[in-house]
Amino acid sequence: MPKADPTVIIADDHPLFRVTLRLVVRGIAPQARIVDADSFDTLKNAVTANPDAELVLLDLVMPGVEGLSSLQFLRKEFPSLRVAVVSSQSQPAVASAVQALGAAAFIHKSVMPEQLQKALRSLLAGQDWWPQPASAPPRLPEEVEIGGQEERLSQQEMRILQYLEKGFLNGRIAEGLSLSEPVVKTHISAILRKLSPHQSGRTEL
Repeated sequence: MPKADPTVIIADDHPLFRVTLRLVVRGIAPQARIVDADSFDTLKNAVTANPDAELVLLDLVMPGVEGLSSLQFLRKEFPSLRVAVVSSQSQPAVASAVQALGAAAFIHKSVMPEQLQKALRSLLAGQDWWPQPASAPPRLPEEVEIGGQEERLSQQEMRILQYLEKGFLNGRIAEGLSLSEPVVKTHISAILRKLSPHQSGRTEL
């Protein structure tokens, strides 16, 4: 059973989607204490002020975030804090990387309301929630072709994605590939952009 009065941090820069998540959480736990964050800075403030929160509902793309940096930050600085990624990205490779980094869930933003409620109910009850069995994450081919387009991940990007799937943070990836951390961050941003071929300019996750 979900805790009667959980603290839930909703981190998303889209006000309407924050309202949607707030309503679903309230429907499950009417006494829930909900803290909003709409940027990386406000997310850091929220988790610092609420380190014992039951759950963070995290959009990967917000002001101040590069690639998977917000999830990496939470897993490194608050390892006991449960994080559920709520994303508009449907590529299995992204869900796999998020899972490898230790998130408790990957929820696509297009799910039906009943499914969203089911996922959040499970999460608030302390369970993980994945679109595929956690024991069998998607396997990546040696070369990824994106959405039938000619644009593909480079060999370096594939190496970085494989590190991400194993749960390595930027510093460890940089060390393993003899790169600087800023270069690794740039590659991660490019990976997410290429895995969102229908987005222009800003990758929605």
